[in-house]
Amino acid sequence: MNILVVNDDGIRSPGIAHLVRALSERADVYVAAPEGQRSGASQAITISEEIFVRPVEFPCAEAAYEVAGTPADCTKIGLQFFGEQGIAMDMVYSGINFGSNLGMDTLYSGTVGAAMEGALTGVHSVAVSVDSHEARHFDAACELALDVMSFVRTKTSPATVLNINVPDQPREKIKGVRFTRLGGRYYRDIFVPSEGGGYKMEGAPDAVADDRKLLDVTALAEGYASITPLAVDNTRLDMMTPLAEAGFGIRRRAEMSSGRTLKSSSEVSAGSAAE
Repeated sequence: MNILVVNDDGIRSPGIAHLVRALSERADVYVAAPEGQRSGASQAITISEEIFVRPVEFPCAEAAYEVAGTPADCTKIGLQFFGEQGIAMDMVYSGINFGSNLGMDTLYSGTVGAAMEGALTGVHSVAVSVDSHEARHFDAACELALDVMSFVRTKTSPATVLNINVPDQPREKIKGVRFTRLGGRYYRDIFVPSEGGGYKMEGAPDAVADDRKLLDVTALAEGYASITPLAVDNTRLDMMTPLAEAGFGIRRRAEMSSGRTLKSSSEVSAGSAAE
């Protein structure tokens, strides 16, 4: 099996090194990762600038590219460049990210965005994060990444991305795993002046009013790892019937027999001249 590993913390992040080492026990692993930190890039792609790509050595990987682009760029480039060499990827793994990707964080996450890009191309994808920006414990995250591999390939469609988040704790201190939905966590953001004369964003996660155990944010707060299935298709299917019943439509001018009539351009011009 061939696995493409990407991330948003950069190709030199310890997190991606741990993930590649773990996955290499089960598969041939290939890497395409940003040259530096690209957190918060979501699923952005580069369309108006050149992207520079260079091959690099990476421990436990069959081959690796360092990419001067976004995490989603890395997924696209990895799938294309290795594909052109006759190496078709069976899965995409993104991570291991420093810091959790929970609740509304997933909308901004480059880690999740890179996994979503894999799913868009029809490749089973998984995102993995550890709940600390100074993470030191990766064993449990690697274990879960390996555990879900068979399930993802045989029980899910590529349109589903598994989002794994793990406490930054030794394996024996983690209480277990919860299967969750996205919680309502958001950030209290503020832009503050920086030394360079511009502004820099600072913020902290807001409190979560809803503490139901099905939420990913609750699971991590209570010492559990969480696995959340995310859908590539964001369509609210439950709104299709209400929209159809609302009667929205484009009406021909002849049908607008009631209410204010539209003035012709000549009438508008004449009225303006009279004024």
